[in-house]
Amino acid sequence: MVSFRWPNRWSRRAIDQDGGVEIVLVRHGEPEWVRDDLNVDNPPLTSRGRRQADRVAAALRDEEFDEIWVSPLIRARETVTPLADERGLNLDTITQDWLEEIRNPVWHGTPRERADAAYAEERRRPAEGRWEGLDGGERVRDFVDRIHTNASLFFEERGVRPTPHSLPVWQMSDSRRRILLVAHAGTNSVLIGHLLGLNTTPWEWERFVLGHASISRLVSYELGDGHTFGLVRLSDVEHLDRGDRTF
Repeated sequence: MVSFRWPNRWSRRAIDQDGGVEIVLVRHGEPEWVRDDLNVDNPPLTSRGRRQADRVAAALRDEEFDEIWVSPLIRARETVTPLADERGLNLDTITQDWLEEIRNPVWHGTPRERADAAYAEERRRPAEGRWEGLDGGERVRDFVDRIHTNASLFFEERGVRPTPHSLPVWQMSDSRRRILLVAHAGTNSVLIGHLLGLNTTPWEWERFVLGHASISRLVSYELGDGHTFGLVRLSDVEHLDRGDRTF
C-alpha cells in the first residue's frame, strides 16, 4: 500500500474543501487463473479471493456512494457481491461492460506454461512493441483507447467534462458526487491516468501496481477555472490480513 503524504498545507486544505467528486476504484480479489495446471478463462475467485471480497465490503460498509458499478467479468462481480448484497443491489443493473479488463487470448483448458510463455515473450519486447499486446488477444493500444473513450462518455454523462486546456482541468456540473467502480488492474490503472491527465504507456499495470481487493481513491478539487483530480490513495490494502495480501 502506498500511503499519501501531504506535501504542504495547501494540498491538505484543497482536498478537505466542501464537496469534491470522489472516484473509488476497487480491484477484484484473487482469481483462480489456473486449475489442475490448466489455464482458466474468465476465472472465479479463489477461497482467499472471496475472503478479500468480504473485507472490501466491510471496509466500505459505512461509506455512501451515489453510484456503484462493476465490470462484467466473473472475478469482479464476485468481488462486489458481498457489498451489493448488503445494499440490496442487483448485479445485472450495476454492470458497465466497458470496465472489462484487456481481453486475453483464449487459453482455457491449455497448460499453464502456454500463458507463462506468452507473458514472458511480451516482457522481452522493446517498449513500443508492448502496444501490440499478447498474440491473439486485444491490442494494448485498442484497450487503452476503449477505456479512455468510454471513461470520457461515462463522466460526461455525469457532468464532468474536460476543458479546452493543455492541462487536466475539468468542468463539473455536480462537484459533490461519489462513485465506486469495481474492476481490474489494467482498467483501474488506465482510469487513474485518464483522470490525472497522464500520457499512457503500454505497461499501466506496472506503473500503478494494484493489489487484489485494493482500494484506490481520487478526489477533485477546485482551481480558478475548473477542477482537477488528485490521487489520495493508491492500492490501499490495510483492510486485508497480511496473509491475504496478494497481487
